[in-house]
This record gives sequence, C-alpha cells and structure tokens, in this order.
Amino acid sequence: MARSLALLLEVYSRPTLALAHSSTILTLPSHPGYTINYAYSPSHPPLVAWSVPDDKDTGFINPGNFSNPDVICHKGATPGELYATVAAGSTVELQWTDWPESHHGPVIDYLANCNGECTSVDKTALKFNKIDAQGMFDHTTQPGNWASDKLIAANNSWTVTIPKSVAPGNYVLRHETIALHSADKKDGAQNYPQCVNLKVTGSGTDKLASGTPGMELYKPDDAGIFVNIYNTLTSYTIPGPELYSGASSSSETPTTSTSTSADY
Repeated sequence: MARSLALLLEVYSRPTLALAHSSTILTLPSHPGYTINYAYSPSHPPLVAWSVPDDKDTGFINPGNFSNPDVICHKGATPGELYATVAAGSTVELQWTDWPESHHGPVIDYLANCNGECTSVDKTALKFNKIDAQGMFDHTTQPGNWASDKLIAANNSWTVTIPKSVAPGNYVLRHETIALHSADKKDGAQNYPQCVNLKVTGSGTDKLASGTPGMELYKPDDAGIFVNIYNTLTSYTIPGPELYSGASSSSETPTTSTSTSADY
C-alpha cells in the first residue's frame, strides 16, 4: 500500500547562486499545494498547484496507465487558478510532505508552454521538455543511492532550475518522482507526477514550441521503468525524452556519458 505522498508545492523563486558556506534567504512568499482535504470540500483557495480530486488515496500512476491523461499531472488533474512568478535562470523549490526511504528512484522535471493561459489549458495538448533529471548516483551497495535519497536528505524537498533560455510566458512545471522498489514486476513502477503553473519572466527566447505530450513520455517496458534495482546495476537509464539542451549542467546525475545524455 502506498504511503501518504502529497506534494505541498511550496514554490520559491530565487537566483541560482554558487556561494561557499552561505545560507539562502527566501524573500518571496511560498505557494501552498493541493491537499487531499480539498477533495472533500465544496471549494478551496485558489492555487498555483493543479488539483487532483481523484487522488483520494494519495496513490500513484502505474505503467498500465501511461497512455491515460492521468499520467500528465495525476488522477483527474485540473489546472491551478494562479501562477508562481519565476525568472528564467532562477530556481524553484518543491516541498513534499514526506518520501519513504524504500521508494528509491529518479526525480524528473518537465516544462511545457501553455501558449496562453495555463489556468484553462487542455493538459493533453501540453508538450513537455525535460529540464532536470537525476537518477542513480551509485550502486556500491544495493539498492543504490538515488535521486529520491537526495530528496529525503534535503528535508523532502527538490530544487529545479528554470533554464535561462526559456522565453517569458505561462508554463506548466511537471515535477515527478518514480518509485522503483517494485519495478522488477510488470506494472510495478509507481509514478507520482504533480503540476504547478509558472509565469516565467526574463530575456530568454526559446518558447519550447516542441516537446513530448504527457501520454507519450514513457512506455511500460522502458529500461528505466521495468527494472530490478536489487540486481547489481552498473548504470541506470532515466526514462523519458532526452534532456533539454538549455538545462543547467547540474541537472544531470554524474555519469560518464555525454553531457546531453539522459542515460545514467
């Protein structure tokens, strides 16, 4: 049974700074996420996070539903009513309520241009670009050290950089963890996608006109989906399309492959 895994989506916008032994002061307000309690209320406050009223068990999307619209932003997802404003080149911090240590796997972030208002966008029309992807860091001891362990170590939070090349506009950020503890079985991987509306500012010029529809991101037999992490792994292939060319260099797990590869 899945544990309660709710993304608070407390989103912060801040410059990406490389400072030694410094603390980061968050000067912009956070944005609360959708909680399961809202599913039982007649209304809820406007949010930047997408609502997932059908996810009453705080569960996951299994590979058998990769061609279902639920895989895009989770079960029955509907657009958020607000936007979090973030400058291209800055970072967004996403805070989970918790993440179980047993749920090892990658953390992946995508960005899609709404080409208008994200508050009313057709989610099946969104074309996603992978802007951050981290998977297995090492497998010295089974089941290895994963991006999910990095998330836990950061107080169940994740920070993603919005590429500096992205043009101003309205975008959906798709943040996802994939739990692989049961992925040695067909239909055993557990995808936990969540979405949030962003209003990107800055001087970038790439409008992300191309990309991959949400229902085409993965296949059930992808090497990074159907995998036994309790075997001795020398590498791990993060599922989904290749990493966006404008992603920051820190968006990839350390690997011996080329800098634009999504293979780890």
